Amino acid sequence: MNILAFFYINPMYLIYVGPAILLAIWAQMKVKSAYAEAGRYAAGSRLSGAEAAQRILNYHGITDVSIEPVKSFLGDHYDPRHKVLRLSPDVYQGRSLASLGIAAHEVGHAIQDATSYGPLAIRNGLVPMASIGSQLSIGLIIVGLILSYMAMSFGQALAVIGLGLFGVVVLFQLVNLPVEFNASRRARQVLLSNGLVTPVEDKIVAKVLSAAAMTYVAATITAIMTMLYYASLVLGRRD
Repeated sequence: MNILAFFYINPMYLIYVGPAILLAIWAQMKVKSAYAEAGRYAAGSRLSGAEAAQRILNYHGITDVSIEPVKSFLGDHYDPRHKVLRLSPDVYQGRSLASLGIAAHEVGHAIQDATSYGPLAIRNGLVPMASIGSQLSIGLIIVGLILSYMAMSFGQALAVIGLGLFGVVVLFQLVNLPVEFNASRRARQVLLSNGLVTPVEDKIVAKVLSAAAMTYVAATITAIMTMLYYASLVLGRRD
């Protein structure tokens, strides 16, 4: 490979990462479809997502977590640093099974935080380095390889550092999987145990949460395959 390879899409990149990208696109389509379908079913409890989330927090005796609306479609998340559950408008105000399922999933993370769930603590600890890695790693790898091809001795070391930073991103994604799956499991259990959904409604909620889980799986596979691609360039090169 010569330096020009960095200025167009390398066919090897498509071989490594292409299938994972297609999986990610399919997963996004699946979650939007499942969310839209579940959104057509009104929850029998007649609670909004925010009201259901508050009931679950109360049930678990969690009093230090607030609930706020956030203007972002499916931008729902739990902020462990500020103890805030942020729900998108459709979830915060919505009274559908989709709204309850997503809200309960995010409360699942608050429950994990309150009970010192190990994988969540590890994930939170990885956030700063993973953030740095996502911003700098690819740039360092590409610049390092270009310098290496130009016979600059420190280029290879720079590329290896970038690869290491991207490894933290992959590690974050791997740790994130059990955290997300556990939150979904907790969500379904707490909705059922509190009578917020019926067993029949639970099956619809399960479709939404399962589809959402696939997006995390796709993101993890994409990160792994991307790292393998860059590793083949960085570690496979011989001076």
